[in-house]
Amino acid sequence: MFTTTTIVRLATEGEEHNPLLPEWIEVILALVVFLLLVLAFRKWVVPNFEKTYAERTTAIEGGLKAAETKQAEADAKLAELDRQLSEARHEAARIREDAREQGATIIAEMREQAQTEANRIVEHGKSQIEVERQQAVASLRAEVGALATGLAGRIVGESLDDEARQSRVVERFLDELESGEVTATGAGSGSTSASTNGSGAR
Repeated sequence: MFTTTTIVRLATEGEEHNPLLPEWIEVILALVVFLLLVLAFRKWVVPNFEKTYAERTTAIEGGLKAAETKQAEADAKLAELDRQLSEARHEAARIREDAREQGATIIAEMREQAQTEANRIVEHGKSQIEVERQQAVASLRAEVGALATGLAGRIVGESLDDEARQSRVVERFLDELESGEVTATGAGSGSTSASTNGSGAR
């Protein structure tokens, strides 16, 4: 029984073989092997390659999207920080202005209180001085009245124990003393009048 190869070999034995051309059976076998390799490549290699490529593409796209998201979040946070910084600057400026206004108000209130206290002290001092002056005048009136009463009693030559008479003499003397009407002439006339009154009394 002859095989295909034997038949092909017997058919070609009578012909001269060209060494530059391959055997047609080798070409067929090469094509079969190539087709098997292509089928195997398409069945196992290409799907794995496409799967790996898709995964890499998805990973890259996901990374780019994540980077864009992170960049957007960073930009939003930066804008928020800028806004907060601007608000903090405005708040600090407002606090400084409020502190300046409050300081001016406090200074004005302290000046007003100091002026009020100074006025109160001055008024109290004036009142105290007036009280002391009145006390001094009253004391001086009493001393001068006693001296004037004694002097008048010696000049007149009679006692001025009567309180009404003593008060009138003292008041008249002090009034003349304050008005400056007590002069040497007045004193002389008073002496003459006193002498006359003394003579009349005798």
